[in-house]
Amino acid sequence: MPLWAEAGGWGLLAGSSLVLGAAAGWWVRVPAPVVAGVMAFGAGVLVSAMAFELVDEAERSGGLAPTVLGFLVGAVCYVAANALLARRGAQHRKRSGGRQPSEAQAQGSGLAIAVGALLDGVPESVVLGLSLFDGGIGTTVLAAVFVSNFPEGLSSSVGMRRAGRSAGYVFGVWGGIAVVSGLAALVGNLVLDDASPGMVAAITAVAAGAILTMIADTMIPEAFERTHVLTGLITAVGFLFAFVLDRVGG
Repeated sequence: MPLWAEAGGWGLLAGSSLVLGAAAGWWVRVPAPVVAGVMAFGAGVLVSAMAFELVDEAERSGGLAPTVLGFLVGAVCYVAANALLARRGAQHRKRSGGRQPSEAQAQGSGLAIAVGALLDGVPESVVLGLSLFDGGIGTTVLAAVFVSNFPEGLSSSVGMRRAGRSAGYVFGVWGGIAVVSGLAALVGNLVLDDASPGMVAAITAVAAGAILTMIADTMIPEAFERTHVLTGLITAVGFLFAFVLDRVGG
C-alpha cells in the first residue's frame, strides 16, 4: 500500500473517534462530570504526545529555530482563526452545557461551529501523516488523537443537541470531519514526501502550536467547568498514560 494511502487510512481511523463520541453524546445520557473528566484525560494525552512526539522530534530533526518559529506561528494562527469563529457563534463549540447558540440565536453559528471543529482536527491529522516518515505510524500520536477525539465529539454533540441542532447536522459535521481528517493526513504525507527535515520539523511544530492552543482554549475550559479541583489530576493521569505508552512502545 502506498504510504500516502496508509496515512489517509490512519487519519480516517483517528477521525472516526469523533463520530463514536458524537453517537455517545446523542443517544446516551452521559453525566456532565463524566464528559468533563474524559475531556480532561484527553487533554492530558494530547499534551504529552505534543511534547514528547511532536516538539521534541521536530527540534531533533530540524533544529531549534524552525521548531520555535513554527510553534509560534501555529499558536498565533489558531488564536486568530478561533477569535474570528468565536464572533460568529463557535466560541463554545466543545461545551456540553447550554452555551452553544442555536441558529435562531446566532445566524450562521452552525457553519461556524462546523468550521471550528474542522480547525481543531486538521493539525492533528497532518501530524499523523507526517509521522509515517519515521518508518511507521506514531503509535502515541495516533492513540492521543483517537482518545482525545472521543470526548470532543461527545461533549460537542451534547451541546449541539441542547441547542436544537438536528441529528443530520451533528453526524454530518463529525462524519465530514472524520473524512477530512483522513484527507488531511493523506495530503500532508503526499505533499511533504520529498520535503527537507527542516521543513517537516517546522510544519510539525506549527501543528503542535495549534494543538496546544486548542487544548488551552477549548478542552480545558470544558473540563474545568465540571470537574473543578480534579481537572489537574485527571489531566496528569492522561499525560502519564501517553508518556508510558510512548516509552513502552518505543
